[in-house]
Amino acid sequence: MGQDIAARRFTADDFSRFTARLAAETGLLARQLREGEFARSGYTAGFELEAWLLDRNYFPSPSNESYLARLSSPLVVPELSRFNVELNRTPRPLRSDVLAALERELRATWQHCLDVAHEQESTLVLIGILPTVREQDLSLANISPLNRYFALNEQILRLRGGRPIQLDIRGREHLSLTHVDVMLEAATTSFQLHLQVAPEEAARFYNASLILSAPMVAVSANSPFLFAADLWDETRVPLFEQAVDTGDDAHPQSRRVTFGSGYLSASALEVFEENQSNFPVLLPILFAGAEEEFAHLRLHNGTIWRWNRLLIGIGDDARPHLRIEHRVMPAGPTIADMIANAALYYGAVRVLAGLRPAPENHLPFPVARENFYRAARDGLSARLTWLDGREVETRQLLLDHLLPMAREGLMRLEVDPADSERCLDLLAARIRLGQNGSAWQRAHMAKYGRDPCRLTADYLEHQRSGMPVHEWSV
Repeated sequence: MGQDIAARRFTADDFSRFTARLAAETGLLARQLREGEFARSGYTAGFELEAWLLDRNYFPSPSNESYLARLSSPLVVPELSRFNVELNRTPRPLRSDVLAALERELRATWQHCLDVAHEQESTLVLIGILPTVREQDLSLANISPLNRYFALNEQILRLRGGRPIQLDIRGREHLSLTHVDVMLEAATTSFQLHLQVAPEEAARFYNASLILSAPMVAVSANSPFLFAADLWDETRVPLFEQAVDTGDDAHPQSRRVTFGSGYLSASALEVFEENQSNFPVLLPILFAGAEEEFAHLRLHNGTIWRWNRLLIGIGDDARPHLRIEHRVMPAGPTIADMIANAALYYGAVRVLAGLRPAPENHLPFPVARENFYRAARDGLSARLTWLDGREVETRQLLLDHLLPMAREGLMRLEVDPADSERCLDLLAARIRLGQNGSAWQRAHMAKYGRDPCRLTADYLEHQRSGMPVHEWSV
């Protein structure tokens, strides 16, 4: 979905020809994985980070066309709405000074982004859901003018039989509304970690990522409010799932945004075969390149947003590789917070994926899935079931098990110990104090009332200070 497409409307022949090419590429994938043609280089880290453009009054600024033209950076690209942009990171081997390098490059890119925004009297903020976003902002008038986004909207509504989107979120309060397009998705911005792994390890790392999703979303939660309603600690989760729901209640396995249908038993191929079997084609664009580029398979995969997604990339040497996209975390509150979250994920997933017997043998998939939604709803106060079958408080699980696991994993990866300790110490302080982004936003609301503009202004001031969120005052 990161690429644009040539058309917005399609014929039955387009769908038929695309489906045939998708089947051929899925078959080719099976052969190449079986015959060892995928890259087996060491672990590689990267990320995508989505941000909001704001005007001087702290409302969304639908100006990414002029902004991106002025910025002129290949690392920063449009998102669904005209008030969002996406920052990307050059992939880097997951070892040595990787955490410091990730942070250093992100800070440099972010500062350049801020400087250019200030030139056009706007600014940027990293937050899961912007408190000042209004439902009227989320309309096709503010969609980024790329064919892929218009086509996505039309095809989602086609699968829904033209019925509007129904949003119904029950959290601390209840929000229910009807929306006529997919632009509700634009209210969600995230920090997505990438991890390239060898094909023979992909299933284990994917399953480990599923297990880690609950504590990761709890520790990073930063999206408690939508349209002034106090909902989940990470409201981004139910919002995104419902915003592009195809409405096929008879086939819930074909919903486009989910936790997934189960663990992988042996191979990454299982995900792509499920994509082919269970998910109707949304964007039947035909490509002229070689079958080995997997263009149709990759585009189809890009229209299925599991919270952990397997991706196929093509390296500079033209060899394909596999990577995991861990999509559960929101943007913000600060760069230091996000890099600390990355340290937790990369370290803990390295250990979990290597455990024998496999941890997925001890934590049934329905339990891992329930953990995820509990953590998204209740954040650090959630009670989660862990590998021994016992329920435990999320903060205790993080402090007693996952931080030590992450420390061990980063050591195995030969990540600089000083960088590892700095990141994990920051996380430990956040967990002990119980102040992630959502907790701070709710504390602000309790003190100052429902004032989205003041909340956004104070949040932005703290973010600019660079202090991690556990040090923010209210």
